[in-house]
Amino acid sequence: MGFCFQRARNVLLALLPLFCLSVSAQEEPTKESLKLFTECNCDRRYVLQEINFAAHVRDQGLANIVLFIYDVANGSGGRTYRLEFEGTGGYEGIANELSFDTNANMTSDDVRKGLVKTIKSGLLKYVLESDLADKITYEVSDAQTAQEQDIDFEDPWNNWIFEIYGEAELEKESSRRKFEYELGFESDRVTEKWRVRTDLQLNQSNSEFDRSEETFTSRRSRYAGAGSIVRSLSDHWSTGIFGGARHDTFTNLDFRYYFSPALEYNIFPYNEVLRREITFAYKIGYFFNDYIDTTIFGKDEEGIFNHSLDVQVNYRQPWGNLYSRLRASSFLDDFSKNRMQLFGRCSIRVFKGLATRFSGRFEIIRDQINLPAGDASIEDVLLQQKQIATDFELGFSVGLSYTFGSTFNNIINTRL
Repeated sequence: MGFCFQRARNVLLALLPLFCLSVSAQEEPTKESLKLFTECNCDRRYVLQEINFAAHVRDQGLANIVLFIYDVANGSGGRTYRLEFEGTGGYEGIANELSFDTNANMTSDDVRKGLVKTIKSGLLKYVLESDLADKITYEVSDAQTAQEQDIDFEDPWNNWIFEIYGEAELEKESSRRKFEYELGFESDRVTEKWRVRTDLQLNQSNSEFDRSEETFTSRRSRYAGAGSIVRSLSDHWSTGIFGGARHDTFTNLDFRYYFSPALEYNIFPYNEVLRREITFAYKIGYFFNDYIDTTIFGKDEEGIFNHSLDVQVNYRQPWGNLYSRLRASSFLDDFSKNRMQLFGRCSIRVFKGLATRFSGRFEIIRDQINLPAGDASIEDVLLQQKQIATDFELGFSVGLSYTFGSTFNNIINTRL
């Protein structure tokens, strides 16, 4: 009896390591491969080509890593990209946020290379938990030693960005000829507390139209200058001053100048502007018009106080993007002279592979005090030489797209 007991005990002791190994293997979770869904305003083909260690899927429901990239203009004349990673399935609870800044001197190739480098950095957390973990080699390039001192960088431009631009356009056909050119200068200075902007434009357009052996000629010119100073007061409030001057033959303005203080409130903190914003901006000011021709109200010049309320909504979310703007304005001495502008743009991811896009604009126009007296000539109509009276403007567009087919095809081929 003792011999049998002893033999059974030896057998159990011999099998115990195998049993423990089996339990350990069952408890250890199976590591998943990377299935990445990316939503961005970027060069997707380049991202797919350079990040070849992950399977790129075209539907969010098939991914275990979801990456949304939001971008907005920054103070250096470039864009700031905010990358938000979220893991699902075997990577549930693993999240990451990174940012990448560009400037006006960077080429499109510099931008896409920098963005891909940032995406790879953000994916490192997931690679460490994936079936690729034992294949990682880590290298820090151009690393500074602990003894090296930081060097303070002094910006010789003091956060100013300048841009000079120009373009010319020539169109010609048997009965119509057009030549147009535009020159401009812009400057922008952005800090945490201040934003200062100026904008100068010169535009000249000459057109000719032949009809029944008669030639109609149109010459339109526009010179304009505008500037603004905006001060951040808090995470939600800002204030600013806007001013400018203008000459525009199309709108019957020989000379115009204006001045408008403004106050803005953002429901959400400004540091969330990449994801969402709802702003209310109120302006009140004065403008003076000196007209080229006497207006329909018998005026050669006039000065008017006016005000406006501007409401903007902007959401960038996983389900899509939404932007809308409502602007209402009127004269302070005559509220019947007013204008209301509504614009909206929306893109929605409906379900797997299906997306829809809408945009529309609508204006109610009751403030065209600058219209010249008399009827518009045929030259004005054919060549759009002068602004024509209207009560409203309306536009609408809708689009639908559906993508289907292979989900995991990571091959890049750009031949022909």
